[in-house]
Amino acid sequence: MKELFVVTHTQSVHHVENRVGGWYDTGLTELGQRQAVATAERLLSLIGHRDIELFSSDLQRAAQTADAIGKVFDRPVISAHALREISYGAAEGKPQAWLDARYSPAPEHDRLDHPVGIDGAETRRQLAQRVYPFIEAVVERDASTQIIVTHGFTLSMVIAAWMKVPIESCGFISFPASGGSITHLRQDDFFRNRAVLKLADVAHLKT
Repeated sequence: MKELFVVTHTQSVHHVENRVGGWYDTGLTELGQRQAVATAERLLSLIGHRDIELFSSDLQRAAQTADAIGKVFDRPVISAHALREISYGAAEGKPQAWLDARYSPAPEHDRLDHPVGIDGAETRRQLAQRVYPFIEAVVERDASTQIIVTHGFTLSMVIAAWMKVPIESCGFISFPASGGSITHLRQDDFFRNRAVLKLADVAHLKT
């Protein structure tokens, strides 16, 4: 049996400053740090003291969330550029209102390659093309239990890659998730089915 627990990073400075995230690299707030510990403790209650592998986006907010998890499990964090949030190009670090005024939603006929009207922004296809090979490589590793720390938008592509949804079919995929969420994925040994057992759970943060 293969199990993946996919975590979205907890509250970051860019959230409270109402700035565009993407590759804009801010760390966790004090609340975000407490949320990261609560998320780590919840994972321990779900997984127990099994041996795990822990992967994380290399952006600070994800890396700091992963560090809290690594301390609880006494495991190192494997940093990965591929797990970064989708890039918003020239909008990153600017007030959210700046992006909202310029953002161009993708039309029905061009969901994968539409550049959203922002210089340097990644498309859905570009995001998928870096996430898919990484997830495939993670799943092929020997570890039976793995934790992946990533970002809200990227989570959708992680799940799609796990489910082997073709990239060409990813134009409309969306799995909304709050910060600090845990998604539980499992592949059984007999049928080899890949299941989403729990999606974007944040019950551990509602205390």
